[in-house]
Amino acid sequence: MSRPLAVLGLAVGATVAGAAVAQAGPGITGLGPVRRLLFPRLAGRGDHDHVALSFDDGPDPASTPEFTAALADHGVKATFFMLGSMVERAPGLAAELAAAGHEIAVHGFDHRYLPARTATATRSDIRRAVDVIERVTGSRPRFFRPPYGVLSGPALLTARELGLTPVLWSAWGREWTPGATADSVYATLARDLEGGVTVLLHDSGCTSPPGSWQAGLGALPLLLDHCAAAGLRVGPVGEHGIRRVLAGSQSRHG
Repeated sequence: MSRPLAVLGLAVGATVAGAAVAQAGPGITGLGPVRRLLFPRLAGRGDHDHVALSFDDGPDPASTPEFTAALADHGVKATFFMLGSMVERAPGLAAELAAAGHEIAVHGFDHRYLPARTATATRSDIRRAVDVIERVTGSRPRFFRPPYGVLSGPALLTARELGLTPVLWSAWGREWTPGATADSVYATLARDLEGGVTVLLHDSGCTSPPGSWQAGLGALPLLLDHCAAAGLRVGPVGEHGIRRVLAGSQSRHG
């Protein structure tokens, strides 16, 4: 990425991103190269020596405890973008994650493609998810990631109303790919793995083919060992310095 384009991207805030989504179509946020180039804050770009680790689709009693155990073995905290429907099914597990120091964020209530929903349905879905997460965990979430990584105008407006910062990702494991293994997930992650990225894995298979979460779980220690060997800190999105990166760029070039 050229320096001028990187600076331009860092200076783009949520309001401008929303305008681009409205004009170019909601699918633009689902295009990884476009997102990383023009919307680095939305892509989860942060401090150069830090990797933000995030998980989607839980909490799931069948799989999430396996991930938290692996994280505990490495002394790492992460961000869990939870589905409100899953929180309702496993409130105790959601509360345990929060109590253990993991960051809890919003992935919507139902895992449905937001551009296909009405403004009323979108607003209700996100609000419902925030309400149940806050009630169960005792803290109000700060970050929002839409299902499939695709935003819509109503979703952006609702996030703003609720004080949520939309964050997608800049590296992912694609565990849902047919035949995915721990090695293939890690290899996919490693292509984009560097300081400043936000990593996406899934701690539940509720929206993925059988075996997906197991492949992600197997890749997790490989990812953490890679970061340790590279001298990269790993932690939740809230410690990733996304706002500092944006503010620093604006102060130098604004």
